Amino acid sequence: MKVTAALLASAALVVTAGSVLADGHMADEMTIVSWGGAYSASQQNAYHDPYAEKTGISIINDESSPEAVAKLRAMNEAGNITWDLVDAEAADAIRLCDEGLALEIDHDAVLAAAPDGTSASDDFGDTIASDCFIPQIVFSTTFGYRTDMVPAGVEPPTGACDVFDLETYPGKRALNKRPIANMEWALLCDGVPYEEVYDVLETEEGQERAFAKLDTIKDQTIWWSAGAETPQLLADGEIFMGSTFNGRLFSLIAEQGQPVGMAWDWQMFDLDGWIVPAGLPEDRLARVMDYLMFATDTQRLADQAKYISYGPARASSAPLVGKHATLGIDMAPHMPTDPNNAENTFVNNYEWWADYRDDLDAKFQAWLAQ
Repeated sequence: MKVTAALLASAALVVTAGSVLADGHMADEMTIVSWGGAYSASQQNAYHDPYAEKTGISIINDESSPEAVAKLRAMNEAGNITWDLVDAEAADAIRLCDEGLALEIDHDAVLAAAPDGTSASDDFGDTIASDCFIPQIVFSTTFGYRTDMVPAGVEPPTGACDVFDLETYPGKRALNKRPIANMEWALLCDGVPYEEVYDVLETEEGQERAFAKLDTIKDQTIWWSAGAETPQLLADGEIFMGSTFNGRLFSLIAEQGQPVGMAWDWQMFDLDGWIVPAGLPEDRLARVMDYLMFATDTQRLADQAKYISYGPARASSAPLVGKHATLGIDMAPHMPTDPNNAENTFVNNYEWWADYRDDLDAKFQAWLAQ
């Protein structure tokens, strides 16, 4: 089912001059699912609190986004959808859309235009990875390292391939407990040219090659599943180097003042945004649509960048990115898209992962258990 102006009208909604209004049949509570930590805090500050103040509704935060696909499948099977809005990476949004677990969205009907009148679909452009996906941010998965643990006389690490160099950079690592990014980095750092990585990864031989490369650091790796884990491991000095989302590392370095540096080379670019679960009753769907009109406009997406170093997905938001809300530092140099950080970037092929994720998830978990 696609959320269009006609559907909105049938749900007692009216699309008017830049806002979605209701005739009183909107739920007074929302459960919003996201990733927790510094990211959820940025959403709370930029979207949730202003919207709750404007409307008087209650917003319940759930930090289950890492398990969103499995949990939405289970909810659909049980016929009991308890979530109203879910923050998901692009590849997961495509999977949920293909399975009919997320609603298709007419972006121009339900989202605000840019201040100059540019339609939402043109303003978001290529970040609309799926008909069910409402983009919020461009982010990257990259590496942080303890500056005080770099061996004497050695240059600090610069990027992903240094994680495989145990001789130069001894110590524990942290990597995400899933195949995305890890498999690509393993092949890239084993000599596969960037433009050939996904072709190689499609083959059994390529997958075995990636696992063999990961085997070289497996016994020195702590596997994380929540984005807050690597920052905590770094803060505690339990690892030398670890992957996590760049905004988490920004918080660790700029806000907490930890002795941590960024290794940007071959950061994994990705998109993150909202999906609306299929099967919501009309009053909850109406509330979600009202919230989305508010929370994804040009100013709100720019406001989020005051709290975390993720680039807003709207083109019209980028010029409005300014200083950190409390630190007063310019945020642009801390974005993954800044030229000084983006000399070598790996763009996640989320459409490829939507096709291969379930199979490689199973193989990756089996490899971890060996």
